[in-house]
Amino acid sequence: MRRTTPAPAPVRRKQSRTLLAAGTASAVAAATLVGVTLGLAPAASAGEFLVNGGFESGSLGPWSCTGNSGSVVTSPVHGGGYALAAAATAGDTAQCGQTVAVAPSTTYTLSAYVNGSYVYLGVDGGGPSTWTPGTGGGYQKLSLSFTTGATQTSATVYTHGWYGQGTYYADDVSLDGPGAPSPTPTPTGSPTPTPTATPTGTPTGTPTGTPTGTPTGTPTGTPTGTPTGTPTTPPPPGSHALVGYLHASFANGAGYTRMADVPNSWDFIDLSFGEPTSVTSGDIRFNRCSVTDCPTVESDADFKAAIAAKRAQGKKVLISIGGQNGQVQLTTTAARDTFVSSVSAIIDKWGLDGLDIDFEGHSLSLNTGDNDFKNPTSPVIVNLISALKTLKAKYGPGFVLTMAPETFFVQLGYQYYGSGPWGGQDPRAGAYLPVIYALRDDLTLLHVQDYNSGSIMGLDNQYHSMGGADFHVAMTDLLLNGFPVAGNTNNVFPPLPASKVAIGMPATTNAGNGYVAPAEVNKALDCLTKLANCGSYVPRAGAQPNLRGLMTWSVNWDQFGGREFSKNFDGYFRR
Repeated sequence: MRRTTPAPAPVRRKQSRTLLAAGTASAVAAATLVGVTLGLAPAASAGEFLVNGGFESGSLGPWSCTGNSGSVVTSPVHGGGYALAAAATAGDTAQCGQTVAVAPSTTYTLSAYVNGSYVYLGVDGGGPSTWTPGTGGGYQKLSLSFTTGATQTSATVYTHGWYGQGTYYADDVSLDGPGAPSPTPTPTGSPTPTPTATPTGTPTGTPTGTPTGTPTGTPTGTPTGTPTGTPTTPPPPGSHALVGYLHASFANGAGYTRMADVPNSWDFIDLSFGEPTSVTSGDIRFNRCSVTDCPTVESDADFKAAIAAKRAQGKKVLISIGGQNGQVQLTTTAARDTFVSSVSAIIDKWGLDGLDIDFEGHSLSLNTGDNDFKNPTSPVIVNLISALKTLKAKYGPGFVLTMAPETFFVQLGYQYYGSGPWGGQDPRAGAYLPVIYALRDDLTLLHVQDYNSGSIMGLDNQYHSMGGADFHVAMTDLLLNGFPVAGNTNNVFPPLPASKVAIGMPATTNAGNGYVAPAEVNKALDCLTKLANCGSYVPRAGAQPNLRGLMTWSVNWDQFGGREFSKNFDGYFRR
């Protein structure tokens, strides 16, 4: 990321900051099932429709969970002696469902007690859903009502978590409505009774349709057996995010923006920058812009209070490490440990949600012979991975980790990796790949800087250059589809879930080389999320409606430019 208005940047040296449109998962809109209004629902006495809703049989049946993600546990529970535990991963939301017989044109109430981060409760097949971003370590009740269609005789209810958010718990799940079959409680190990009205051919307890978030198919060009990791179910309304960097430690032509004045459009606010006391010290410091350089700068107390206010609104505020001037090389374990302690001190002092890794220049490179991104040996890579895992473990599942590499360190890896099998290549080529791969389950967002970049080859084996939608589509498709590293089909970098990917762009022509006007931004988004309005490059990964959003360098430059970038994002995703 550049601190000043950039001159044309040489290939491999793009430095200006981008702002990733990243966001957190947001509320799922409720919708009644087709063809019926609430006024048609009978008013008969209600009863329980679910079997084993409290999991007191000690087993899952008749519940079914995607990817064998569910189990029955004895702690923590809400009531009785058992509860459901389901582990969401980077590629699976751990959806657990049960299909029951229902009456047409009837209103039902679904409720559950849930525990965890980003836990959902809903009805498959276009029914409503509700969710909670977190329960604070205890159980929280979720509930909703829905009305069946005029010919509907079965419904599948479900719980699920969110990609990469870990294990959630559910207990005392209840579906209440008139005419319940009131099944006999099932002893542990006994067969589950089948409701008499289950339609012929529908196995009891098996959710109908594809569970939400389950990846389907193999992307074109990806070797068989490579996990797709890219869910095809549209994200909940509002789940798209806008990421922006805030010039908090320096001044340039964009002007200073106070934290309290950052518009609500921004979901992730990255404080720029935390920088090391020396390249190899690992000792990161965050010094706020001085009154001399930034006459309108707020006090430390006001800055901290504004951060807390943003977080209370659901925004994520991070410290971004590195940038154009902040070269960080963790060459020793001592530097690694100092990095962990110094970054922790910054997070704790200002009350932040996590950190953004923006290592540029010569921060990351691969030693000669380090040719396997899945098993790196270069100290600067190994120590960074270890440091980030330590920070994640220290702060827990709510810790936010984002990365803003340049294309040279990621997408160039499709052609070249490190110094190559015979040496002589730039050892920085693809050097972010082992870090992304090792942290893929801990990573909240990856927003590559698609600017200040040279031409990069896409999966069509054609070179793509900045200046239009095709460049962003081709660069993003490499992440969503996966690619053989250095052309080796036996060494494939697996795709990332679309919900973890955002596109980095400059906010204005002043912010960085590679600016594109809003029409081209929207064209890229149409192509990636809908397979519509594509140019010469059509994504191999298919339509990805879960694409998280956009990142840009920077909040300040966007303000300087009349908020063109953020207003366009709001118009596209939040209209």
